[in-house]
Amino acid sequence: MARSLTEPWVLGGIPIPNRVVLAPLAGIGNWFVRLQAQRHGAGLAVSEMVSSFAIHYGNERTLQELLRIHPDEGIVSLQLFGQDPDVMRSAAAVAAERGADLIDLNMGCPVPKVMKTGAGAALLKDPDTAVAVAIAAREGSGLPVTVKLRAEGVPVARRLAEEAGVAGITFHPRNVKVRHKGTPDYDLAAQLVQDLSVPVIVSGGMQGAAHIRWVFEHTGCAAVMLARGALGNPWLFEEVLGTREDGPDRATIVDEWLWVIDRAEEHLGAERANRYLRKFHPWYLERLGVAPPTTQDDLQRTSSLEEARETVRRLADPVLSSPAV
Repeated sequence: MARSLTEPWVLGGIPIPNRVVLAPLAGIGNWFVRLQAQRHGAGLAVSEMVSSFAIHYGNERTLQELLRIHPDEGIVSLQLFGQDPDVMRSAAAVAAERGADLIDLNMGCPVPKVMKTGAGAALLKDPDTAVAVAIAAREGSGLPVTVKLRAEGVPVARRLAEEAGVAGITFHPRNVKVRHKGTPDYDLAAQLVQDLSVPVIVSGGMQGAAHIRWVFEHTGCAAVMLARGALGNPWLFEEVLGTREDGPDRATIVDEWLWVIDRAEEHLGAERANRYLRKFHPWYLERLGVAPPTTQDDLQRTSSLEEARETVRRLADPVLSSPAV
């Protein structure tokens, strides 16, 4: 029987409505980015990675912003990182109190400043600690725990499933050194799916709905995780799930862009949101295609959030937004 990405499944006892997941996007995956993905069909959304030490020691920004879960969100997994089991136990308990449905542990981050602390992908070389951290997260939170790994993590994955009792593994089949370059080894992912007794979510290198569906079929994974391909393109979730055939029109893109601006203001206040959104604007501008050549620069230099809104609103009209002839 052919499998479908629209089928529900169960992860750690939690029913997930479909098999398309939003990845933990570093510095991006706050509550309104997760909510946006869910509005467009994501069955599960994972937060940007959050330091277990920052939670444990009560960092105010971490507690008030990074752990914020909006009441309109669906199923949310909060991703934590850290190498100390006791600190992770404490942090996971707080994450559970804040309303997380699952805890995800990042053991695949290749960024040097994370690895030099012994966290992220560094844990792949220390399987005993990796197992201890996963057990601590499960004990502290009382929630299902999943772990995100890189290609070097295959041996660790087996121990996490068998000894730590994790509910699932997210697997990015590239090695740590290449980061996001090179071709992911989807054959390796398929083998891991066969070897493990827990669900495997595959992430990394997927471009376009057709390719994403191929990865799902080729690997036999429980679900696929969309990351950078969904930046400024939440409609990708609909395309993958088969609820949208064509890309969004100009007015739809602008409306979505304005929704993001409004939510950022709700999250951060107008002044901070205006700065924060400068990394979001290029994604939506690229989706539009046609715009005055100065628009990118204008959006990066806006002095207020309302000025950014006005610039975006003008882009709804392809005639008015085109360069003068």
